[in-house]
This record gives sequence, structure tokens and C-alpha cells, in this order.
Amino acid sequence: MNDEQPDNLGTKLSASHQHPSPKLKNNINFWRLAPFCVASIVLIPIIVVISSIFTPADDIWHHLAETTLPSVLLNTFWLCLGVVLGAIILGTSLAWLTAIYDFPGRKFFSWALLLPMAIPAYVTAFVVLGLFDYTGPIQTYLRSWTGAESNWIPDFYGRSGAILVMVLAFYPYIYLLARNAFITQGKRLIEAAQSLGLSRKQGFFKVALPMARPWIIGGAMLTLMETLADFGTVSVFNYDTFTTAIYKAWFSLFSLSAASQLASLLIILVFIIIIIEQQLRARMRFAESKSSRTTFRIPLLGWKRLAACSYAFSILFIAFILPCSQLLIWAIDEINKNIDSRYIEFLIHSLTLSTIATLIIGSVAILLVYATRLYSDKATHIAVRIATLGYALPGAVLAVGIFISLAWIDTQFNQIILMLFEIEVGFLIQGTIIAMLVAYLVRFLAVGHYPIDSAMQRVTRSIDEAARGFGLTGWSLLSRIHLPILSSGIFTAATLVFVDVMKEMPITLMTRPFGWDTLAIRIFTLTSEGAWNQAALPAIALVLAGLIPIILLMRQTEQ
Repeated sequence: MNDEQPDNLGTKLSASHQHPSPKLKNNINFWRLAPFCVASIVLIPIIVVISSIFTPADDIWHHLAETTLPSVLLNTFWLCLGVVLGAIILGTSLAWLTAIYDFPGRKFFSWALLLPMAIPAYVTAFVVLGLFDYTGPIQTYLRSWTGAESNWIPDFYGRSGAILVMVLAFYPYIYLLARNAFITQGKRLIEAAQSLGLSRKQGFFKVALPMARPWIIGGAMLTLMETLADFGTVSVFNYDTFTTAIYKAWFSLFSLSAASQLASLLIILVFIIIIIEQQLRARMRFAESKSSRTTFRIPLLGWKRLAACSYAFSILFIAFILPCSQLLIWAIDEINKNIDSRYIEFLIHSLTLSTIATLIIGSVAILLVYATRLYSDKATHIAVRIATLGYALPGAVLAVGIFISLAWIDTQFNQIILMLFEIEVGFLIQGTIIAMLVAYLVRFLAVGHYPIDSAMQRVTRSIDEAARGFGLTGWSLLSRIHLPILSSGIFTAATLVFVDVMKEMPITLMTRPFGWDTLAIRIFTLTSEGAWNQAALPAIALVLAGLIPIILLMRQTEQ
């Protein structure tokens, strides 16, 4: 640290950037390298998976390409199309209703409609099947009441059930973003459209909806990525998609190469979607009126008040109240029958993994944010963008890429030890908690990075300059100045990462050590056996954990 105190603070800052002291130079080298090291960790499994598409396919791959792959492609297409369209219709209509109009219960519904985000989609899936299955309470009651078979109830297995559940689970992504867009536009936009001779309906479709398109597309992209990444929901409904095909190729056909090649196709599909979305958004130019962010709303009168309230309540009831109520009923029935030390073990495993992953991801996210603060050049921004790319990739894809990468590292390390000491040490990384944590880091780094980065954007450069004037640089500047200021963003990031890891199922299922089951894995095991009642106990724990970030989100977004 340089003890010399220049008279002019700006002179010192300029000098420190041009001729840093040896200690500052070492710090700068570390911060310069950090984003590129993290980006390499993310890129390696992606490159490993993509490279497998250029390797000769084995017999299993040929079998999959001739039999499974066409149906998997078609199933994935129809699932994504149905979920995205349904979520857009549901999320946009509810957002418009709660943002622009005033009706009984509007304040309650404005935040309560986000609650379905707290329930993992695969939990809602097995609740729907448990309720509407032939042996479920609804069909059993109807048979006892009418004395006839309830054949008119649709079969929820397959595509229709998967689309219904995912729409109910993912529409809040579009609802949240679209509502913010409509609130920004405000009532004045509708009044301006009416002054041009348009009705309210025409004003919505011709003015408000096109102006909100970037937000709606953003929410639709999140919905699409979640749909492509989903494994638990489609497994419950026995609906084969890319993620289930990857899992079956690996664990049922015992072909890691076939699983890797399927994963490479999914990565290419995801990248094509990302590029198309960026091209569409790059061509759009929109402006908003900051002064319109007032809470003047159009009051609904007569039957429209009741219709609006009924619509919002119906969605909330089907997507949140009904599943939670049924889970509680099942959990109360089963708590004295099946609760034992195993559930304590599942809970400890889930909490341990979530806590360690949160600490690692939070620390790495802080490193990336601070490195970007020190270096705002294009190369650093690209490295950070690559480092946060993992959230756009399905967990099953990352599990395959990371498993192959760690298996190669284990093999090379074993060969070196065997050559030097003639000792076989076995596998040290694959099949351990380390593999799971690496996969969590790649998958959820974006979740931890964005809240902290947003908090850092609010820290003015003058604070850094003043701190450097007192001799604080590198780690001391980060620990003594930035971390206290970033505490709210760090807490938000930690909460989101903790809950996401608790609910994550494909990565945990495909990379966990033998016997290392979590609550999510317990749910998958029980639902695979059709034991809906027993699966309610771990599901309730996951729902309660999912409510934490929703509560934080509601406090920030409620108008």
C-alpha cells in the first residue's frame, strides 16, 4: 500500500491506474483473471457436451435416432409451444387486470398471483394426478355420489397434463414482468389511445401490448428455458422430452455417450433460441414515460368487478390454494405413519447442499461483480456473460457435461498416481458432493450474480474514489466498503440460490453420491411409485422454502 497522500485526489486516482504499486498490481491481476477462470469452469462442460456430437455414434445412439429422437423432438416442440402460449395469455391478462383496473381484492391479487412460483412444477404435477387419478378423491367421490363411472374427467397423463401444470407454475414469470411494464405505461396511455378514437380493447391490443412486448418476450424466454429444463414434471406425466431421454440414455441404457449427444442437440437448440430472442429484441425500440408510474387505475363497474375478481381468484385457487391444501391433507394423514429418521436425513442433506452451494455461489458472484467494477472492458463483460450462461441450460445437460469432465480429470489423476507410486486411488471427484457443487455453481451462478450486480450498480464511483483516498484498495476496499453496502443484494441472492438448490432435481438425481438423497429426490422416488400421500411430507418442506424468495419479491414489487 502506498503511504504517500497526494494533494489532489484525481491525480492520485490517475496515477494509481497508470502506475500501481506492486501490491495493487497483484490484486489487479487476481481480479483480472477471476472472471476468465469462472467462465472456463462454465465453458468446459458445455464444450465437452457439444464436442460429442462430432464423435461416431454407437449402436444405442443409432437406435435412439431411429426410434426415440423423432418423438422426443415433436413432444418437446408441442410442450414448449403450449406452455409458452398458455403462460403468455394467462400472465399478460392477469398483469393487465391488476395493473390498470381497480376491482375488489386487487391489492391482494397483485402479489398473491406470484405465489404459484413457490411450488415446484413437479410437486403440482403429482398433486394434480393424485387428485384426478381414478383412485383419487375427486373421481372416488363422484362415483359414490352418482353411482356411475366418471369417464368424462379427462386423462391428465401425457401432454395435456404437463402443459396445464407448467402453465400454472410458470405464468408468474410473464405476469411479474408484464405487470411492471403496464404499471410504467399507466392509465394515461389508455387515455391517449382513447383520444385517438380507440376503445379500451383496441388501446390494449394496438398500443399497450406492443409497448410491453420486450417485457413479455423476456418472461416468455424464462418460461421457455424452464420448460426445456424441466425433468420432474414430464416424468410424473410419463411424457418423454429431451431431458427424460437424456436421463434414460444414461441410467437405463447405460450409455453416457448417447446421453451426451442428446444433450448436445439440446444445447444447440437453446443457443438458437437465445440468438433469435436477442435478434428480435435488438430490432425493437421502445420508450416509456417515467412520470406515468402513478397508481391511478380505471374502476370496474357492475358485473365486470365480479368477473375480474372471479378470474383472478380462480387462477390463484387452481395454481396455489388447491395444491397446498391437498398437500397439507396428505401430510397430516401421513405424518404419524411414515415420518422417521430418514426424513431428518433427507432434510439435513438438502440443507447441507443448499448452504454450501449458497456460500460458494455467493462468493464467486461477489468476485465477478467486483472484478467487473474494477475492469469494465469488453473482454471482462464477455467473460461474465459466459460465466452466467449456465442458467439457460437444463440441469440434465450440465450433469452430463460435468460428469464427463470430472471423469476425465479422475482418470488422468489416477494414471499419474499409478505411474509415480504404483497405487490405484480410485475415483476421487465423480460421484461425490464436489461434482454436485460444481454443477450447482454452473447452473445457478446467474441467480446469485444478478441481484448482487444490481446492488453494485447503485454504488456510485465517488464512494470508490473516496475510499481509495484513504488508502483502501483490492480486498480491503471490497470487505470494508462494498460488502456492507451490498448486504441487501447479497441476502437476496443467497435466498434465491438456497431455494433453487433445495428444489433442483435433475442435477441432484444424476450426480449425487450413492445414498445421498434429498427432499427433491425423495419426492421423485415416491411419485415414480405412485405414492402421492407419502410424497406430501417432503413437498411441504420445499413449498415452505420456496415461499421465502416470493415474500422478498412481493415486498419489492407491490405498488
